[in-house]
Amino acid sequence: MAHLESYKDGSLFSGREKLALELAERMTYTGKRVSERFFRKLQKEFTDEELVELSAIIAYENFRSKFNPVFGIEANGLCHLPAVRSMAAAATEKLH
Repeated sequence: MAHLESYKDGSLFSGREKLALELAERMTYTGKRVSERFFRKLQKEFTDEELVELSAIIAYENFRSKFNPVFGIEANGLCHLPAVRSMAAAATEKLH
C-alpha cells in the first residue's frame, strides 16, 4: 500500500504507469479533474484505444466500489496483501 501512496516519487513505477495511476486518481477523487493539459500528457504516452480502455476500466472499478456495498458483495479474497485484508475486514464489519 505504501508504494501506491508514494507512486509519484518512487522509481517502482514507469512513466506510463505513473500517468495511469494519476488518471485513476483524477477520475476517482471528487475535486480532481482530467484537465486538457493532463490529457495531452496522456496522449503522448497512450494511443486513443489504450486511453479508452484504461478510462473504461477505471470507471468500471469506481462503479463497482459504489455498487457492490449496496448488495453486500464482498471481496473474493484474491488479493493477499495484509493491508488490503484488514481494510476489507473493517469495511465488512460496517455492513454487518
